[in-house]
Amino acid sequence: MNAPHTREGVELNQRLLSAELAALRRILERRSGKDEAAAGGADDGGTGGTAPLLDRVQAIFGLSPFERSVLLLCAAMELDGRFGALCAAAHGDARRSYPTFSLALAALPDAHWSALTPEAPLRRWQLIDVLPGDTLTLSALRIDERVLHHLVGVPYVDVRIRDLLRPLPPAGELPPSHRLAAARIADLWTGAVAPAIGLWGPESAAKRAILAAACAALGCTALVLRGADLPANAAERRALLHLTQREALLSNAIAVLEDEEPAGAAAPGALEAISGPLVLLAREPRRGLGRPVLGIRVDKPSVAEQRELWRSALGAARAPAEESLDALTGQFNLDAGSIGAAALDAALAAPVREGAAPQREALWGAARRQAAPRLDDLAQRVVPAAGWDDLVLPDEQKRILRDIVASLRQRYKVFETWGLGRAGKRGLGLSTLFAGQSGTGKTLAAEVIARALELDLYCIDLSSVVSKYIGETEKNLRRVFDAAEEGGAVLLFDEADALFGKRSEVRDSHDRYANIEVSYLLQRMDSYRGLAILTTNMKGALDPAFLRRLRFIVQFPFPDAAQRAEIWRRAYPGGTPTEALDLGKLARLNIAGGNIRNVALNAAFLAAEAGEPVRMSHLLRAARSEYAKLDRALGEAEIGGWA
Repeated sequence: MNAPHTREGVELNQRLLSAELAALRRILERRSGKDEAAAGGADDGGTGGTAPLLDRVQAIFGLSPFERSVLLLCAAMELDGRFGALCAAAHGDARRSYPTFSLALAALPDAHWSALTPEAPLRRWQLIDVLPGDTLTLSALRIDERVLHHLVGVPYVDVRIRDLLRPLPPAGELPPSHRLAAARIADLWTGAVAPAIGLWGPESAAKRAILAAACAALGCTALVLRGADLPANAAERRALLHLTQREALLSNAIAVLEDEEPAGAAAPGALEAISGPLVLLAREPRRGLGRPVLGIRVDKPSVAEQRELWRSALGAARAPAEESLDALTGQFNLDAGSIGAAALDAALAAPVREGAAPQREALWGAARRQAAPRLDDLAQRVVPAAGWDDLVLPDEQKRILRDIVASLRQRYKVFETWGLGRAGKRGLGLSTLFAGQSGTGKTLAAEVIARALELDLYCIDLSSVVSKYIGETEKNLRRVFDAAEEGGAVLLFDEADALFGKRSEVRDSHDRYANIEVSYLLQRMDSYRGLAILTTNMKGALDPAFLRRLRFIVQFPFPDAAQRAEIWRRAYPGGTPTEALDLGKLARLNIAGGNIRNVALNAAFLAAEAGEPVRMSHLLRAARSEYAKLDRALGEAEIGGWA
C-alpha cells in the first residue's frame, strides 16, 4: 500500500474513508427507520479495504472495534454535512443533531460501556471531547481537531505544543563510540517493549546527535521538550506530557525530555504520563521518575576519535602535519560538531590552494574559538599580552613556569603515544599553585603562560563562585570546570585560599557541606584535563590533601634590590619620555612588582598632565600615594637623595 502521507496514499486513504463513512451512514439510516436503498448509499469505490490512517489510530491507541466506530462517527460530523440530520433522526430528537454515547451504544455494533470511561483510550488520549451536558451519555461528542486532520492525511504538529518543541538537528558524522550508542538505542526500540532511555552526561550536542542517528535508523523523528518549559503545577505538567506522547504516537516520533539542570523539572513521578518510548536527556542519572529508565553514559569522543574527526572534517588530502594534529587533540577536547565547525572556520579564515592543508595558526585559532568557555558571569576573560621578557623572577621559578608550558604542549605524546593516560582520567590534570605576596607576579605569570600556550586566560571571580547557600558553591564550581573542559582556556583562581582553605571540623550542617564542596573540587581537579592556576598569599592556609593533588607549586619571592631595578628598567616602553631616572635609587623602594607598576603608571599621568617627561619628582609623588595606600611610611632610607 502507498505511504499514507504521499499524494497517492492520501487519495487512497480518502476514498477508503469515504467508503467507511457511507457504511456508517447506512447504519444510522437503519436506526432512524429510513429506507436504505432510497438513501442511495455510496459504495467503497471498488477499493475493498479500510482507511489506513484510521486503522493506524486504532492500532497505536488500542481502540476496540466499537471505539473505532465512535471515533469515525465523530469525524463524520466534520466531514459530511448530512450526519447532523442523521444523528437527530437516530436520536428521535431534532435538537440532538450530534453524536452521543447514547446513540453510539444503541446504534453501533460491538458496543461496550467501558469505552465511556476517562481511562478508556477515546478519552484518555483525548481523541474525542465530551462537551458539557446534563448527562454523560447524552452530552455531545466532538473529535479532537489534531486527530481529525490526521485521519484525512494532513500532518502537522499540534498547535498546543508546537511552540514548546525544539528541533533535533541531523546527526552528521559520529565517532565510533557514539555510533555504538545510537545503534544500541535503535536495537532497544525494535523489541516488543520500548523502554525509557536516559542519556546521561554534560555533552548536550553529542546526546542530541546520538538520538538523531537512532531516529534516522528507525525512520522516525523526535519531539524534544525542555524540562524548563514544563509547568510547575503537577496536573498541568502531566497533561502537557500526555499531549506530547499523543503527538509522538500520531507523528511516528519519539518523545524527548531535555532536562539538563541538576534539579530540573523531571521531578519524581513526572514521567508517568508518558508510557511509550521516551528519552530523557540529563547531565546526571535520575532516580524516582515513576518508571524504569535505562541509562546510557555519553562522553566526548576519545582523543583517538577526535583525531580521526579532525582528519575527516579537513579531508584526508588536507589534513595537517601529525604534530599539528597532536597539538590540537592534546589541548582541545571537542565534540564532532565543534570539530566540523572549527575546520570550516579555519578554511574560511585562511583560504589556501585546493588540496593544501590549512595553516597551523588558522586551525589552532578556530579550535580556540570553538572551545572558548561560557563563563561571563563567573569569570573575567583576559587576552594575554605579557611575554617571558616581562617576567622578573629567579631562574628556578622561570624554569618551573616553562616546565608547565611544556607539560601542556606534550600532552598527546605522553598520554596517548606513550600510553601514560590510558589508566584512567584521574591525575591527568595540570593544577598549579602560585604562592607569594601580592604584587610578586603571580597573575602576570599566568598571563605569560596563557600567551605561550595561545589560550585565553579566565580569572575566576570567587565572589560569584562561593555562596552562603548550601549546594550553590558546588554548582558554580561544576559550571566553571564543565565550561572549561574543552581546553580552550587557562583558569586562574585568584586568592584561592578563600575557597580551598583547610577543611574544617564538622560542627553543623554548613560545615559538613563546605567539606563536601572542597572534596568535590579536589575530585574535579584530579580529572580536569586543562590548566588551573591557583594563587594564594598564604600557602600555609591550604589543605595538605589539596596540595598533594597539585602538579606544580611555584613560590614567588619578594623581589630583591637587583630584581626591583630590573622591573623599573622595564617599567616604561621606548616611546615614553623620561628624564634622569635613577634605577638604583628607585630600587630602594621596598615594594613588589605590582606596586612598582602602579607607581610608574601614576607618575606617567602626573608628567603628562604637567607636559613634562617622567622625572624622579613625579615618581616621588606617585610613590608617596602608593605607600599611603599600603598604610606604610616612606622613609629617608628609601627616598634620600631623590630631589
